[in-house]
Amino acid sequence: MYHEITLTINGEGYTLAVQSHHTLLKVLREQLGITSPKMGCGNGECGACTILMNGLAVNSCQVLAPEADGATIETVEGLSKDGKLHPLQQAFIDHNAVQCGFCTPGMLMSARALLDRTPHPTEDEIRYALVGNLCRCTGYTRIVEAIQDVAGQSDS
Repeated sequence: MYHEITLTINGEGYTLAVQSHHTLLKVLREQLGITSPKMGCGNGECGACTILMNGLAVNSCQVLAPEADGATIETVEGLSKDGKLHPLQQAFIDHNAVQCGFCTPGMLMSARALLDRTPHPTEDEIRYALVGNLCRCTGYTRIVEAIQDVAGQSDS
C-alpha cells in the first residue's frame, strides 16, 4: 500500500508516494538520493542513520516513512551553507574526529541536536548525547573534543 506524504528536507519541500513498510531511511537514500544517513544495524542500535526530525535526533531506520508525514527533516547534506562547512563539520576535520567516516553523519546530527538544545554542554552531556552512536575507529575522544570546541565558539 502506498501513502502520499509531505516532508521538508534540508529546507526543501517534497511530496512523495511511499510504501507502508518502507522506513524513512530507505526513502531518504533510495527515493531521494540523500546518502549521509547510513544503514548500519537496522535495529536502532548503532546511530549510523541518525537524522533530525522536527529538531530531535532519531534513528531513521526505525521510523516508518508514513509516520514522517508533515515532518521537517535535516541531514548532513543540509548542514553546510553557501559552500561553507557547518562549524561541527569543520571541527570534526580540525580534530581528526573522522577515520573511516561511516558513523560521522550520525555523530554530526546527534551533536547538532545536542547543541541546539544545550549550547554549552558539559563533557558528560556530550558523551550522553552520543550514547546511541557507535564508532569502531576513533575511541570518541576526538569526537567529544570537536563538539566541545564548537560549544566554546558559538551557539552553533
